[in-house]
Parts: sequence; structure tokens; C-alpha cells
Amino acid sequence: MSNRAPRVAVVGGGLAGLSAALALAERGCAVELFEARRNLGGRAGSFVDKTTGETIDHCQHVAMGCCMNYLDFCRRVGALPYLRRVRTLHFFAPDGRRCDFRGSQWLPSPLHLAGGLLRLSFLTLAERVSIGRALLRLARVPPPALSQTALLQTAPPQTAMPQTVGKWLQQQRQSPRQIERFWSVVLVSALGENIERASLAAARKVFVDGFMATPAAYEVYVPTVPLSTIYDTFVARKLRDLGVEVHLERPVERLDGEENGVKALVLRSGEQRTFDAYMIAVPWRSVSRILAPPLAAAIPQLRHIAELPAAPISAVHLWFDRQIARLDHAVLVGRLSQWVFSRGRMTSSNASPTDGYYYQVVISASRDVVDAGRDETIARVCGDLAAVFPDARRAKLLHARVVTDRDAVFAPSAQWESFRPSQRTSVANLFLCGDWTATGWPATMESAVRSGRLAAEGVLAAAGTECASEPLVTPDLPRGWLARWLIK
Repeated sequence: MSNRAPRVAVVGGGLAGLSAALALAERGCAVELFEARRNLGGRAGSFVDKTTGETIDHCQHVAMGCCMNYLDFCRRVGALPYLRRVRTLHFFAPDGRRCDFRGSQWLPSPLHLAGGLLRLSFLTLAERVSIGRALLRLARVPPPALSQTALLQTAPPQTAMPQTVGKWLQQQRQSPRQIERFWSVVLVSALGENIERASLAAARKVFVDGFMATPAAYEVYVPTVPLSTIYDTFVARKLRDLGVEVHLERPVERLDGEENGVKALVLRSGEQRTFDAYMIAVPWRSVSRILAPPLAAAIPQLRHIAELPAAPISAVHLWFDRQIARLDHAVLVGRLSQWVFSRGRMTSSNASPTDGYYYQVVISASRDVVDAGRDETIARVCGDLAAVFPDARRAKLLHARVVTDRDAVFAPSAQWESFRPSQRTSVANLFLCGDWTATGWPATMESAVRSGRLAAEGVLAAAGTECASEPLVTPDLPRGWLARWLIK
């Protein structure tokens, strides 16, 4: 490449591809984005429920205060005002008791969590103290060093696997009750995987960066509009204002080329297009399908990528004839239902008898839902709500829908965490982005945005542009003096 701003093709209109396209366009690159679907957002998208006529998200997505790159992305496209900041998390014990968790604004991190942890009265005082000690020990566990050499490995490791968080918690003498009522409540939702399979490194990331490092990190940001509004309106408008050509319903058949570079992008229509750089921003199981065999053979770090295990996430959409809870969210402890989000009163565009109060229940690592089927899942979820919210016992269910994505996220299993590929490949003009690439974060919106920005850095560096040395990744929240001393 020359030192002029390159022409870049981005294949995939999910959050990673949108992040990369925005970063490149803001730095003067000529970008064209190709998306096979008619909408942007990928897995973080919306659909119209035919019964009610409402636009609803496939699954509720939220960000935490530590997700600096995602929040910065929303700010740049003008969507940040449409994220509601939640500082108090409402936990409900198995017996229905409500325990509010809120960090202190006055104590230094990680002591700011002490009051919130002590208020979780569905655990005994001894259990809460024991959990606090384990959290401090977790902060002292060294973070994993993901070297570039490790990322270019061509086969799964044959030596001892890295530790799972479940095994580590057993070593810390955390009881099954503590694991069920605290550790699993946080980690399964954050990682999309159960603790028996999730890596210790991923769990450490959640607790250290998401809760312990700084007081604002644990706060939750919930979209107040459908995700399609954020991506198809705010992001699409910003990209077009920057000159990005967004091609919807233009599926890419393959990238042609060999070891010395990608030669052309081939659309399913047969049309061929050429660019200076090519970026693949699709789910990990689709990457090899897009690459022509000589290209796939030239990138050893992708040889086993399709084997990266997936974990399902389910969303149960419910419409009741009355309000069942006067809260915008709830975290249910020790139940199939994990998070409950309220959207309030919804009026159908077709004035159907399903007008009512809309709630969404999110279930991560939802293998039980996949096995159970729709009717059993709805019955169990309604039972969970009735056990916690008295008004739900008198409510009439008007309409229900279960949406499960079997490949919602890559499972952050211990044996695979170190084998996520870098955004830069051994093919000079080919780059990868997606939450499954090596970002140091589990499969989250933050990881997706970071991957897009890291891939954009690679494109600019390869082109030798004037802004090539400019870091595109937003720095993490600064740690306080005590957190810097305690966290290894």
C-alpha cells in the first residue's frame, strides 16, 4: 500500500464492522460496507413481532460503565442519550426478597463495593465476607499474557488446560450456595457461559475491570430505544455523512487471493470489486466460508477457528394485561430467569388484543431452554416471575415469544481463550474483526467495538498514513490508588 488513505472493504454490518468503518472513515479512508441482511447490527439487532406489530430486540443488550469503547462509539454516532444509566441494581432472592446493590461514590475502589455486597441478605454474613476475600484474591491473580506467538498457534494446546473459574472457586472454598447465589449470577450473564466451562481469565476480566477497578465500572447502560434505531438510524446516518457506502442485502460470496494478498471481493451476484484492504467482520463460523482456499491456507491462525465453541442465549418476550413490577429491571437469583427488563405499556400498531405491558427475560447459557422447548420455557419463566412479583400471579399472559440464538457468543472456555486470532493476519491486506478476535475481553459489545478499532489501526499502519501511530482504542477508566495497589 502507499501512504495515501486506503480504500477499504468491510464485510459484515455487525457492531465490529460498524466500529471499524466509523474509525476508518473518520480518518479519511474510502470505506464500503457490505451486509447480507437488510438491517445493520448483526446479532445485536431487532425485528418486528407480527402479532403486536412492535419492533423488539432479539435479546436485550446492555453495557457496563467499564465499556469505554462502546460508550465512546455511541457518543460519536449521537446515540449516547438513548442509553439509560443504572446505578442501583435490583436483586431478588429465591424467596422474593429485594436487595439493592449500589456502589459507594465516596469510598475508594474496590472498597466501594463493600456496602452493596453486605446488603445481599440472601447470603449469610459469613458467606458475604468469604466472597469479599475471594474477590480480593482474584484481583491478585496475574492477568493472562496473550502473546502474538500464542495467537498464531495452529492447533489447540496439548498441555494442561488453563483453569476454569469453577475449579478456582472450589479451591477458594466457595460453597455451592455461594456459587449459585453470587458468582453464577454475575458471570453467566456477563460471559454467556456457566462457570464449569468459563475460563478464570474471563471471570477475572468481569470482576476486576467490571466491578473492582473503579467506582463507575459496575454501572449498567440500557438502551431506551430498539437496537435497530441505534444502528439503522444513528450509525447509518453517521457513516453516510462521512462518505461510507453502505450496501445492504449485498452478500459477499468470497474473497479471492493467495498468500501475497487478497485480489478481489466477489459478490454473490458475481460482481467483482477491488480495494486496498479487506476486513472480515462476520461471526467466526462464517470466516472460512468467505475465504478462497488459497487464502484460508495462508492464515494458520484460522485453521481451527470454526471449532471455537458457542453458547446460546435466549430471550423470552412476554406481554401481560397489567403491570407486574414497578421496576425497569430485576436480577433474579437462583432461577432459570436471570434478568428481567420492563418496557412499560406497549400499544400495538394494529390495535390488537395483545396491547399490554411488555417484559423481556434474558437467559444466558440457555442450553436448558434449547432442550425444553417453547411452552415449557414460558411456563417456567412465568413461574419465576410469579414467585418474585405478587402482581404477576394475577396477571393474564396475552402473548409470548421465545427467541434463542444457539451461536450467540463464543464460549470463553479455558482451553480456547488463548487461541483467539489477532486482527492482523499473515496476509498483508486482510484484517479480522469481531468479538471473537483477541481483544482481552469476553464476547461483548465492548469486545466487538475494540476489535473494529484494532483492525482499523492495522489498516492504517499497513497503509503508512499520517495517523497510523494514533491509538484508536479508548483507554480504560483510571484506577484509584487503592485499586492500583491491590490489583496485580
